[in-house]
Amino acid sequence: MKKYILLFCLMAIVQIGFAGSMPSNDTYKTVMSDSVVVEFGKSGKVVIIVDSKEDFEKLKLMNINQIIRELDLEENEDTGDMTIVEIKKKDGSTKEVVKVREDWDETEVYIGGMRILVDESGANTKVRVEPGNNKRKDPSFRTYFNVDLGVNNYLNSDGKFPTSDNPYAVKGWGSWNVGLNFMAAQKLSKGFYWNFGLGFQFYNFKFENRDFQAVRGDNMIDFIQRTDVDGFKSKVSASYIMGTTMLELDFGKMNDNGRRGLRIAAGPYAGYRLGGQSKYVYRELGGSGRKKDKQNTGLYLNNFRYGVRGEVGIGRITFFSTYDLNTLFQDEKGPELNPITFGIVF
Repeated sequence: MKKYILLFCLMAIVQIGFAGSMPSNDTYKTVMSDSVVVEFGKSGKVVIIVDSKEDFEKLKLMNINQIIRELDLEENEDTGDMTIVEIKKKDGSTKEVVKVREDWDETEVYIGGMRILVDESGANTKVRVEPGNNKRKDPSFRTYFNVDLGVNNYLNSDGKFPTSDNPYAVKGWGSWNVGLNFMAAQKLSKGFYWNFGLGFQFYNFKFENRDFQAVRGDNMIDFIQRTDVDGFKSKVSASYIMGTTMLELDFGKMNDNGRRGLRIAAGPYAGYRLGGQSKYVYRELGGSGRKKDKQNTGLYLNNFRYGVRGEVGIGRITFFSTYDLNTLFQDEKGPELNPITFGIVF
């Protein structure tokens, strides 16, 4: 049965190529005198053209078995795969166009995007034609770039968000977290990955009470109330270089549903502070344009930060959350606050 499948593959390939270069009707009639025509189906047709009578006479004497032998095909004894036609690319790689897999009484033939399954296990031979597996192959290792966009807050020593009566209580809208991440993913098994990478994180903590300014004191950061000006914005910001590693479970890949399934990931991160400052934007009470007052408050921030990150995704949407296990400020240099972030990954 296998040789007939191979012949069918050859007829399909020739039909594809012949359709793109079919001569006009007059020329076609002339060529037919030195050609062999094989018709199949309602409109399928394979035309084998020869230029000399000697080759034509030799072709008429060949049978299917001899045509298969002339192909000189090699079969992979371990997998049973046989590649009939492949395209060699400029970079040296190859793309399989026609491939045959034979496993006892079952034969599979892949022609482009079509799959032909021949089952000879029963009393009657069954042939099924269906679209081929066009799903993109999941690579064992890949690199990618993504962007985090979230909002920041922090938890006090009681595990609660600071209330508005605290000068360092933050506004959710405006306390942005922006992350630029260069990541890699190593496939451990089907749907199970190890993700790791480096990135840059930018923290902004915008105070809810804009009358308070964070300033550099002698031994710690101070929050003073500015009654001499009309405040518009008050915040503390910091930037870090980060290293992150996570283990990811992709249930869509596990169930062969691609990116349509649920994804969860979690793991630790650590970072080193690059800079830090406070910024206060105000207008004088007598009336003036906006003015800015910046101070280097980074010396009171922790140089290292570390914590845990979690991600939940479905389809093309991924949400993330981070929680610092150490405090934003150094011990006894500021309030005891552990930053927490919620956001989305692009």
